[in-house]
Amino acid sequence: MKRGSLTATIFWLLLLLILLSSGLATFAIVNLSYSLGDARAINASGSLRMQSYRLLFYANSGSDQAAQKIQEFEDTLYSDALKRSMDWSSPQALKDQYQLVIRKWQVMKTFVQQEDSRDYAESVKDFVDTIDKLVSEMEHHAAFKLKLLEISQVIGLGLMLIIAFVTMHVMRRKVATPLRQMMESANTIAKGDFNVTLPETEYIELSALSEALHYTVKELATLYGDLESQVQEKTLALTKANNELTFLYDNLIMLNSGKLNVELMRKSLIKLKNYEQLCHLRLIIQQDGEEMAIISANDDWPEDRPATKFAVTFEDKQLGFLEVISPHQLNKVLFDNFAIMLARSIVIHNASEERQQLALLEERAVIARELHDSLGQVLSFLKIQLSLLRKSLNGSCKTDQVEKQLNELTDGVSTAYVQLRELLSTFRLTVNEPNLRNAMEGMLDQLRAQTETEIILDFRLPSHLMGAHQHIHILQLTREATLNAIKHANASQIKVSCERNADNMLKIEISDNGIGLDHLRERDQHFGIGIMHERASRLSGDVSFSSNESGGTSVTLVFPPQQESDNG
Repeated sequence: MKRGSLTATIFWLLLLLILLSSGLATFAIVNLSYSLGDARAINASGSLRMQSYRLLFYANSGSDQAAQKIQEFEDTLYSDALKRSMDWSSPQALKDQYQLVIRKWQVMKTFVQQEDSRDYAESVKDFVDTIDKLVSEMEHHAAFKLKLLEISQVIGLGLMLIIAFVTMHVMRRKVATPLRQMMESANTIAKGDFNVTLPETEYIELSALSEALHYTVKELATLYGDLESQVQEKTLALTKANNELTFLYDNLIMLNSGKLNVELMRKSLIKLKNYEQLCHLRLIIQQDGEEMAIISANDDWPEDRPATKFAVTFEDKQLGFLEVISPHQLNKVLFDNFAIMLARSIVIHNASEERQQLALLEERAVIARELHDSLGQVLSFLKIQLSLLRKSLNGSCKTDQVEKQLNELTDGVSTAYVQLRELLSTFRLTVNEPNLRNAMEGMLDQLRAQTETEIILDFRLPSHLMGAHQHIHILQLTREATLNAIKHANASQIKVSCERNADNMLKIEISDNGIGLDHLRERDQHFGIGIMHERASRLSGDVSFSSNESGGTSVTLVFPPQQESDNG
C-alpha cells in the first residue's frame, strides 16, 4: 500500500479547500501564505536568541556537543522560514538586517569553536540585539502584510471554519481511531498477550509508529518464548535430577535392606540398565587380589565392543568397576554416584560380615574354653583313674579278658581326648577379617608348622560370594580333611583348591598324593568324616571322597554361594 505523509495530506487538503472556496480569495490566500511564513520566521529568529545564550555555556565548558549545537543554530539561521527575508517582496531593511545577523554569526561561531568564552560573552549582547532588530523588522513586515489581509478577513474566517471542520473529521477518522487501536493493543500486550493485530494506516508517521510497536511485540514474544523455553529446560533438568536421586535412593534401600548378595546386585544392575536404556551392563568385583567376579545385567557380553568403565572405589581402595555399553551418551554423574553407592554397600557388607564372623569366633572360643574346662578335665581324670585301676588289680584279677577291656577303655579315652584337642583347635581358629583367603592361609600355616608335607593353596573365589557363617564351616572342614591327609595319607604334597565350577557352585577340593582311600576306610567309624558330612549339609552342599588318577585322595566340597546356615 502506498503511504503518504500525514502533515502533507493535511496541508494539501487545506490548500485544495482554499482554492475551491473562491476564486476571488486568490490574492488573500497568497498574502495569507506569506503571513504564515512570517510567523515561523519570527519563531525561528526568537529561537536564535535562546540558542545564542545556550552556546555561551558550551563555549565556556568545552563540551563535545558544541559542534552539534552550532549545527542546530545554523539549521535555524538558514531555515526556509528565515530565508524568506531575502525574497523579492521583503523590504530592503529586512534583507540588510538578515545579512548582518549572518555576518555577526560567523564571528560568534569562531569564538565558540575556539572556546573563547570571554569574547563570546562580550559579543553576545550585541549579537542578540541584532537578532532582536531582525525580529522587529519581521514583525513590521508581517504587520504590513496583515493590513493587506484585513479586506479578506471575513472570507478567510469562513474558509478557516470549513477547513477546521474538515481537518477534525480527517484527524478523528484517520488519526485518532488508529491511535486508539494501538493504545488498546498496548494494554493487551501489557497483560502478557502478544497476539494482537495492529491497525494499518496510509500515513508514514502512523505507519512508523505501528511498525515500531509491531517490532517491539515481536521481540517481546521472542524473549518471552525464550524465557519459557529456559524455564522448561530447568524444570526438565530438576525433574531428571529428582528422578535420578529417587532411583539411587531406591537402589540404596534395596541393597542395604537385607543381606547383600549377587542376586541383589544383579537386580540393581538390571534397574540401572532399564533406567538408562543401556545395551549391556556388568559389574566386575576384584578385591585384594581375589579372583575376579562378574555380575552382569545381560546373559551375553560382546567382547568385541568397546565399553566405558567407572571405577568402584572407597577411600582410594579399588573394589572393582562398572562396564557400560550404550548407543547414546552416558550420564557420567549418575554412573559415578551409582558406583559410589555400590562401593559403600560392599564396604558395609564386608564390615557386617566381619562383625558377624568375630561374634561367631568369640562364641566358639567360649565353647572351646567350656569344653576344655569340663570335658577335657573329665577325660584327663578318666585316664588317671584307668591307670590307677590297672595298677591296683592283683594277679588273680588280671585275666586276658580284663586286660583287653582295660586296653579298649584306655584307647577310647585317648581317642576321645585327641578328638577333643582337634575340636578345640578348630574352635580356636583366628579370622581377623571377612577374607577367606587370609583366614585359610593362617589356618594352613598352623598345619605347616606340624608337618614336613608341602601344603599348597590355590584360592580363586571372590569373598562376596560367601558369608561369615560359611567361612567357619569351610575352614573347619578344610582343616579336618588336611589333618587326615597329614596323619594318615603318607603324602608328600597336599593341594587345597578353591574355585567355582561350571554350574556356578563353589568348590573346595583337598587333594593329596598319598596312599589313596585306604586311610579313609580305616577311619570310617571315627567322628571326623561324619562331622565333614554334617558341615557340608549346613552349607546346603555335599562332600565326596575319590581317588586321584595319579594316586592319592581328593576330598571335594560343593555348595551354593551365600546360603544361610541352620544354626551357624
